Amino acid sequence: MKNAINQFLREEDGVSAIEYGLLAGLIAVAIITTVGLIGGKLNDVFVIIKTKLDGVAA
Repeated sequence: MKNAINQFLREEDGVSAIEYGLLAGLIAVAIITTVGLIGGKLNDVFVIIKTKLDGVAA
């Protein structure tokens, strides 16, 4: 019984899975933040271009 408990405490497979999960979560947050920031600025650029093209067409 003592050997089984010691083996369970030495096992690190679960720890690796948790680390990979945390890493994937952090990467997802970084991507979402970046896309949100760039998306808003990109929308502003397209609005400016549309406004200038409307002025040329008129």
